[in-house]
Amino acid sequence: MNVLIADDDEISRDLLEHLLRRAGYEVHAVDNGVDALDAIREQNFRLVITDWDMPRLNGIDLCRQIRSTDVNGYVYVIVLTSHRGASAIVEGMSAGADDFVSKPFHPQELLVRLRAGERVLALETREMLIFSLARLAESRDPETGQHLERVQRYSRVLSQRMSRNSKFQGQIDAEFIRLVYQTSPLHDIGKVGIPDSVLLKPGKLTRAEFEVMKKHTLFGAQTLDAALDRFPEARFLRMARNIAAHHHERWDGTGYPEGLSGEDIPLCARIVALADVYDALTSKRVYKDAFGHDKAKALIEKDCGSHFDPDVVHAFLESEDEFIRIQREFSNIVDENVYYGEYTATGPLVSV
Repeated sequence: MNVLIADDDEISRDLLEHLLRRAGYEVHAVDNGVDALDAIREQNFRLVITDWDMPRLNGIDLCRQIRSTDVNGYVYVIVLTSHRGASAIVEGMSAGADDFVSKPFHPQELLVRLRAGERVLALETREMLIFSLARLAESRDPETGQHLERVQRYSRVLSQRMSRNSKFQGQIDAEFIRLVYQTSPLHDIGKVGIPDSVLLKPGKLTRAEFEVMKKHTLFGAQTLDAALDRFPEARFLRMARNIAAHHHERWDGTGYPEGLSGEDIPLCARIVALADVYDALTSKRVYKDAFGHDKAKALIEKDCGSHFDPDVVHAFLESEDEFIRIQREFSNIVDENVYYGEYTATGPLVSV
């Protein structure tokens, strides 16, 4: 992996370069923060070691510039510093540093921290690959990408509103909200396993076809279980798996695939379930017009406590203006030939 070193001390810079090359890294070294920033922009370095004290642009200002710069992917920054104390760590982390190594440093400590950075970057790469797979699944529908953006934003709005409810203190924090936003587009990742004859059927599904369609929740769970086997501590993957598997469960236990009920359904899945259904109701299809917000709201209220978690419905009712704004901002043209959930103008999308 390529590593960028930024250090104005020639002896320290040469020592770092020698150490990293011996460890198998490709290394590029500069003696100031300005040249480091240029190298990141031009050569897409993802792993950076920078000294805190440098001329022209010090390591902390370099961190700030990296975080405010449109670069290709996340840049993991390790700061070398002789500064001590909590205030220095707070300043550095607030600027965007990922890790610190005190000077003088032990070579093995630095290498261990570099490898930790590699693991973080590898996880981000896997997240991007999984999101790409979600896009692939959606492209087979063929729903437009606007569906993903709307569900993301609806899910975030619901999570933010529910975080104000004392009942969810300790469950919904800033990290939960971020992860719901990131993982909600993966809710239908399992559609990659559904035959085109069912997925692309331009009308109502038969009961047999609907049973096949329901398996997308199992396929999604299996896909993400395979990733979790390798990375069991990845909270991102755990939430994605719960959403993909359980966003069609119902509060009263009549959903699928497991017939879970109430709080046995993962909270993230209960949130995405409402976001996904609202988007289905308010989107136009070749065989139905889009429902207006008021009609969609009435259907969701009707299913409060049966299909939907009452707390999620309450959050939805408190966030109507935001839902309307998102729906208008990310409105679709016609989404053709697509299975879109469990609702039509008259009931479940199933014919016998």
